[in-house]
Amino acid sequence: MTPVEAAAALVWLVDMGADEVVQEAAANRLAPPPAPAQQELANVAPPAPRGDAASIAAACSSLAEIEQALSRFDACPLKKTATRLCFADGNPQAHVMLIGEAPGREEDELGKPFVGRSGQLLDRMLAAIGVSRAESDPAKSVFITNTIYWRPPGNRTPTETETQMCLPFLMRTIELQKPRFIVCLGATPTQRLLGRNDGILKLRGKWFDFGQAGQVIPLLATLHPAYLLRQPAQKRLAWRDFLALAEVMAKN
Repeated sequence: MTPVEAAAALVWLVDMGADEVVQEAAANRLAPPPAPAQQELANVAPPAPRGDAASIAAACSSLAEIEQALSRFDACPLKKTATRLCFADGNPQAHVMLIGEAPGREEDELGKPFVGRSGQLLDRMLAAIGVSRAESDPAKSVFITNTIYWRPPGNRTPTETETQMCLPFLMRTIELQKPRFIVCLGATPTQRLLGRNDGILKLRGKWFDFGQAGQVIPLLATLHPAYLLRQPAQKRLAWRDFLALAEVMAKN
C-alpha cells in the first residue's frame, strides 16, 4: 500500500466511525499492567520535581535571588499564560512597602507593577504625601510588589491555589526587604497577610500588626487604585489613609 492509499484508507475508516486502533488480538483492559524488570526500573529517571515554593523562597538570601527563583518557578499555572514575570519596582531600601494584588495588561507587558492607569493614580497619590518609587532616600521612597507575580488571564481574580503558590515568595520578600511600614492595596493582600475575610471597606483606614520572623510591622489597609478608578467618590477615603501614612512616617 502506497502512502497515498494508506492515507485514503485512514480517511475512509474515520468516516465509517472508527475511533480506536486495535491489535490483532483484543487487549484485556481489566488486567493489571506487567511489572517492569528491576533493571528497567533502575534505568528510569524519577520525574523532575515541580518545586516547593516555601523551600525555594526560604533559600533566597536577597531580593535579586527571589526574582531569579520566580523566573525559574514553573509550578504556578499563571506563568504559562502571562507574557513576563512582574516582581517589584521602587527602592529596595524604602521604609514603605506597597503590596497590590496582581499585574494587569500594562504590567504584564513591561514586567513592572503598577504602570498602567491605576499605577499612574497611585504615583499621584504618593507624590501628594511627598514620596515616590523613584526617590533614592529610603524615608521618601516606596518599594512596590504584588501578591501574584503573573497576570491572570483577562485580569480575573487570582484563585486561592494561585495565591498560595506565590505567598511564600511574598513573605520572604517582606522578611528580606525589612520595611518599616506595609500598605496593602485592596482586599487580596490585606486578607492574605492578616488571615482575615473582612471586606476591604471594613478593613481600610486601620493599622494592624503584621508579625513575621520575630518582627512586628505596622500594616495599613487601603483601597486599590483600580477600585478608585471605578468608584471615584471613594478617593476621599483613600486620601485619608495616605494622610495617616504620611503622619506615621513623619513620626518615625
